[in-house]
Amino acid sequence: MFKKLGLGILALVSTISFLKAQDKKDFVKYINSQHEWVDAVFNTLTPKEKVAQLFLVRAHTNLGQKYIDSIAQVIQDEHLGGLVVFQGGPIRHVDMFNRYQSLSKVPLMMTFDGEWGLGMRMPDSTLSFPYQMTLGAVQDNQLIYRMGREVALDFQRIGMHFNFAPDVDINNNPKNPVIGIRSFGDNKFNVTQKAKAYMDGMVDGGILASIKHFPGHGDTDVDSHYDLPQLPFDKKRLDTLEMYPFKELIKAGAPAVMVAHMNIPSLDDTPNMPSSISKKVVTDLLRNELGFKGLTVTDAMDMKGVKKFFPNGEADVQAIIAGHDLLEVSENSKRAIDLILKAIEEGRIAQADIDARVKRVLAAKLWLGLDKYQATAQQNLYNDLHRASAVQLIDELSNAAITALNSTEKIKSFKKDLPTAIINIGITANQTFQNEMANALTNETQYFITDSMSKDDIKRITKEIKKNKQFIIAVHDTRLRPRPTMVLNKDVQGLMKKFAKKSILTLFTNAYAVDGFEATKKAKTILLAYQNDAFMQKAAVKTILGQNISKGKLPVTINKKFKYGQGK
Repeated sequence: MFKKLGLGILALVSTISFLKAQDKKDFVKYINSQHEWVDAVFNTLTPKEKVAQLFLVRAHTNLGQKYIDSIAQVIQDEHLGGLVVFQGGPIRHVDMFNRYQSLSKVPLMMTFDGEWGLGMRMPDSTLSFPYQMTLGAVQDNQLIYRMGREVALDFQRIGMHFNFAPDVDINNNPKNPVIGIRSFGDNKFNVTQKAKAYMDGMVDGGILASIKHFPGHGDTDVDSHYDLPQLPFDKKRLDTLEMYPFKELIKAGAPAVMVAHMNIPSLDDTPNMPSSISKKVVTDLLRNELGFKGLTVTDAMDMKGVKKFFPNGEADVQAIIAGHDLLEVSENSKRAIDLILKAIEEGRIAQADIDARVKRVLAAKLWLGLDKYQATAQQNLYNDLHRASAVQLIDELSNAAITALNSTEKIKSFKKDLPTAIINIGITANQTFQNEMANALTNETQYFITDSMSKDDIKRITKEIKKNKQFIIAVHDTRLRPRPTMVLNKDVQGLMKKFAKKSILTLFTNAYAVDGFEATKKAKTILLAYQNDAFMQKAAVKTILGQNISKGKLPVTINKKFKYGQGK
């Protein structure tokens, strides 16, 4: 009787979703209460279907129709709890969601890893907000709350329900290969405040948010996608630093916590035990000691950090034994469900524990309004996902994040009509920054410098640059996700250093990369824009032209000279 009878039209009305969220403000209390719909659905489920409600399967629309059809078959056969949505396009995603929901006995929970919005997985067709590290520089947390509301609107419009964000890891290791720009920074108070603003915005907007990666993935130089990182710190250090945001946000009503694949001997000394599947971490620490009663979810179960030492489905069984409500992206959900049923028969897992978790998951679906599920409309989808309010907010966040270091002397003295050299490092053609500066200035020349240029070419260009009266050095990091270092050869570094003192040194790259540029030691004015996206390039132009006052503060300590909280 809970099978969908047809495809209706979902009208996106933000005020209704807001009122719904307000009516059910205390999500954690809500999912631990009794509900008639939950009991009715629960009583229709077989033992196998109950276990299946705890699984979230991977879904793409960029891997071809055969893949989409294969997941449809899995949903029909296994009656899983939901999807973890990855790459594709919004219209194709909506088609897929509507089809999958029509096939599912119980409405599916659509989850997504969108730390900077839909653009994290669909960068070509949806909007991206600034990275969390960029947002760490913003001084007005209300802007970040508004971002949470906009992200919630996007999720609801496309037919998704649960964002695996914000990332509350404290990035206190500059060499961290997996967190970095995904973190709000290295100050536990700033991380907590900004994460709360983002989380509250999403929950008030009617979707679920999950803080991650418990108990903290910020101080490691190993990527858990490829191996099992180890945190060697004692419990006191973890309690006062890594776990601080989690403790505070749990008190503030965090709906869900994602647990990382990390080996932490001070919390569980079982050899090679990932925290994600450790009962001592999930139940003893997170549930019992910290008192968390919301949804717990694993990090992706197909990552080597968890399956390396627990292969062939044993990691999935251990995750349930540990106490999880939701398992994200099992390597083989059919195998895992069968193994868990066997473990229940053997007494390794109590049926009562499974039942309680299934009811929490169903109650979460009820909170999301999935008891009254309607299909998502395609009409005007692209425009709805590029609405003016979101575009304007992205610009506001970008303007607020721009950080001036050392001084603003060169900005204050900058003139639009003087011969100006724009020295572009790392690109070979105009981007947004170059085009907008060219439109604003009456006499500018663009110079493009790359690592592949010969020493003689750099000498020739240096002579040409000297003919100008004003100088801007613009360093562009074109990598998809800028790493903490940006390698430039000594000749390029030498050119930058030669003009640094006279220039506005503008950096569209990871904050930590500042430490690798010799020019930063001489520059009087440094503009840190954190990432190479067009919105940050526009914000830098506005700042140089005096149309935006830099208010950003460093979210991390870079070196002895540039420390957390600095900004002119």
